[in-house]
Amino acid sequence: MIGIKMIKIAPSILAADFTKLGEDIKSVENADYLHFDVMDGMFVPNISFGIPVLLSVRKITKMVLDVHLMIDTPARYIKNFIDAGADILTLHFEADKPEHIKVTIDEIKKLGVKAGLSIKPGTDAKVIMPYINLLDLVLVMTVEPGFGGQKFMPESLNRALDIREYITQNNLNVDIEMDGGINLDNVGEVISAGVNVIVAGSAIFGAKDKTAAIKQFLNRMTP
Repeated sequence: MIGIKMIKIAPSILAADFTKLGEDIKSVENADYLHFDVMDGMFVPNISFGIPVLLSVRKITKMVLDVHLMIDTPARYIKNFIDAGADILTLHFEADKPEHIKVTIDEIKKLGVKAGLSIKPGTDAKVIMPYINLLDLVLVMTVEPGFGGQKFMPESLNRALDIREYITQNNLNVDIEMDGGINLDNVGEVISAGVNVIVAGSAIFGAKDKTAAIKQFLNRMTP
């Protein structure tokens, strides 16, 4: 296993019950982050939630809000999401022109929050390398972004390994996050690939006892 940083878990509220969202969030506060998937119906073929929901969530929890922007040309809304309470803001490499990505990352950092860059399952890990020294986090998708509850794509583990090797060789302080179909059966493989931030939606919010589900993940996540 390639050496990794402290492992964190980030339940994704995309899988929460929105008729009792506040209650669901309180039930996962033993996790490290709260993952917040924003979809615009353009970059991905679905619409989820946005700034008004983030504002409401920020009022009821002190958890780190890990905001994943699955939206076209994300620079348009960076300040809005930060003002609404985002602690980490991750954009997609595929969502804008390469020459705009560095400018957007710089803007996120100037506004005082952590910056992440994500890649879809079909995107080569090499595209991340020119930006990685600017980032706090790289998010490797193991499903096609846009819908929850999809099946984990194990071929994405190799991309995480490549990114972790680059981070280690260059002595960089960058987290690797993985999102999509992660559960108790495959989380060990994910960690062995060098991932240290685990996003889990259905596996946590679909559990009868969500607090206990997180504890089960933490037990399995010991490297």
